Amino acid sequence: MSGKLLRLACTAAVAAGIVLAPPAPVPASAGPRPAERSVAELLTDLQRLYREAEKATEAHNATEEKLRRQRARAERLDAALARTRLSLHERREAAGLLARRQYQSRSDISPYVRLLFARDPQHAVDQGQVIGQLARERAEAVARLTGSERRAGDLARRARRALDERLALAERQRKERDAVRERLRKVEELLASLSARQLAALAELERKGIARAQERFLASGALGDDGKPSAAGESAVRFAVEQLGKPYAWGAEGPGAYDCSGLTSEAWKRAGTAIPRTSQEQWARLERVGLGELRPGDLVVYFPEATHVALYLGGGMVVQAPRPGARVKVSPIAANPILGAVRPDPGGEPVRRYTPPRLPAGAARGSDEGYASGHAPAAPETSIR
Repeated sequence: MSGKLLRLACTAAVAAGIVLAPPAPVPASAGPRPAERSVAELLTDLQRLYREAEKATEAHNATEEKLRRQRARAERLDAALARTRLSLHERREAAGLLARRQYQSRSDISPYVRLLFARDPQHAVDQGQVIGQLARERAEAVARLTGSERRAGDLARRARRALDERLALAERQRKERDAVRERLRKVEELLASLSARQLAALAELERKGIARAQERFLASGALGDDGKPSAAGESAVRFAVEQLGKPYAWGAEGPGAYDCSGLTSEAWKRAGTAIPRTSQEQWARLERVGLGELRPGDLVVYFPEATHVALYLGGGMVVQAPRPGARVKVSPIAANPILGAVRPDPGGEPVRRYTPPRLPAGAARGSDEGYASGHAPAAPETSIR
């Protein structure tokens, strides 16, 4: 999206307990103007648009990860092909040299006759052995040459396929990048159409909704007493806390900005454990744990499609990169509809002593939803190679 997003005028958060079903789409010309719609309807639309943007972002991130692996695979194949072609060239030269040496040693007289008339029969025998050795070496060289040619051909075909797959992934990445930008543009248009009074009403409605959702969640007993983190989990938590206040940017993995799964994957990477890049892959591939067994460092995954993720801090709170326009912050665990939780290091032993990291002032301040005051970051230019 070119240019800056329009100035946003309030703080707000995802009201997990009041997420409403989006209204049936109607033609833009027939729909009511923002001033004629209720705050709840406006909130529903914003939640839907942000959720669509996050789904598109995670799809883009997944393709970017595949493209990264495909680039590495293509580079390995290209390097192997270059080495094989060099070896093939050297073996062709060796085979040619052996052929010339054998030709120069040839004679129309049979080895048996040469042996009968030779002044030095032993020398004739030795010469015949040399000729035989040359013939064997040439046969071996031809076999190696044939094998190298076959390998070079196979590598060339694989390199072409890898390039085709890379180009297809790059095209898909462009389309997904454009989809994110289009969804963020719709958010911008809706926010720009609202008055300061409407934005303030949205912020208050969401604040109350989150408070109710968190109260219900804690009262349900689903969250048990926090366990102690593993050493890696403690390291991941401390890294995430150090990122508080940094802006959300879709597709970002730090160090200056993050999206939701960029923050969680980088926190665990810094802790020495590589985990999948996207929230959907984190949910699919990491070991799941019950909410009553949560310990700091575990990942809490949100929405039925697993399109958002946060890092559990303890005490019913998480560290997350909420949405475009927001910053990394501490939020109630129930700020979004919870799908479940996963643990990146299920075999990690809990530390004997654990002191939670000290949170800076204002760690929980700001919007969970993303339409905070200031400018929401525009979609960055994606490098496609």
